[in-house]
Amino acid sequence: MTETPLSSTERSTVRRHNERAVTDRQALYDVLDAGIVCHLGFVVDGAPVVLPTLYGRDGNTLYMHASSGARSSRLFTPGADVCVTVTHVDGIVYGRSVFHHSANYRSAVVHGTARTLNSEAEKRHGMRVLAEHVVPGAWGYARQPHAKELAAVSVTVLDLTEASVKVRTGPPRDSEDEITPDMWAGVLPVRLDVGTPQPDPHVPDTVPVPEHVRTRRL
Repeated sequence: MTETPLSSTERSTVRRHNERAVTDRQALYDVLDAGIVCHLGFVVDGAPVVLPTLYGRDGNTLYMHASSGARSSRLFTPGADVCVTVTHVDGIVYGRSVFHHSANYRSAVVHGTARTLNSEAEKRHGMRVLAEHVVPGAWGYARQPHAKELAAVSVTVLDLTEASVKVRTGPPRDSEDEITPDMWAGVLPVRLDVGTPQPDPHVPDTVPVPEHVRTRRL
């Protein structure tokens, strides 16, 4: 367990339903490590842009993937502020009134200044972090990226110092006068899982599914 608390800044302070805020940094790591796609928000010419992208975490640093031609990778000049979010829906909450319908969730919001990696060594490390997060075991199994591939990929990093985490669990929050014996209320659990591996058509039947694919869990 990482005991260092999350920072409390003007941007990272949870205001609405602040009773759901979790201040332990390990909670942030847990939310990030359980996800695959984050949403990266930034401003372009005065207008907000939010892009989904793959990511990975190494320590207190978030690595995000993009094409070197993507506009997001060209906008991260020194001092450019971004916001990254990751959300997991764990259940749909059915209340006795529409007002009390909700969702059980775990969410993380990270604020900071993004930086695009330039050196080949940094970018190669970033690609490894990304690969081992999204497809654990692939870095040691697949061919390593060559110089041309490294040039075509952009890896953006964001420090995780300024962040917040919110978690909702449990049943609906119906008021006492709404609880009656003739209406159902509760939680419908939501889970993300993997299916049966589907080989590429060019893979011979004699080639087994690698262990890191067979055992992949979410």
